[in-house]
Amino acid sequence: MKSLMAGTALLTIAILAPVVAFANGALAEKKNCMGCHHMTDRRVGPAFKQIATRYAGQADAVDKLAQKVLKGGAGSWGAVPMPENRQVSPAEARQLVQWVLLQK
Repeated sequence: MKSLMAGTALLTIAILAPVVAFANGALAEKKNCMGCHHMTDRRVGPAFKQIATRYAGQADAVDKLAQKVLKGGAGSWGAVPMPENRQVSPAEARQLVQWVLLQK
């Protein structure tokens, strides 16, 4: 019975994971993140994969990066500052960051 439940859970995750990733990718497009960021290549800002690699395993990464999305920041990736994003809510910032951190 446990293996059946585990199998069902894995199947559910496998089915829903692309939907969640797509939804957050769509949110990144909607909130204009893609104007400065790309999945694999550096643009004005770092690639999402670079961000995910740098912050992998850091317990406070979601909170730290969500604040950067909201308030902007400078110096972490070079001289070009990231502007604050007033069009992004705190909940959206967390959702975007969680998605970015999955892009390893």
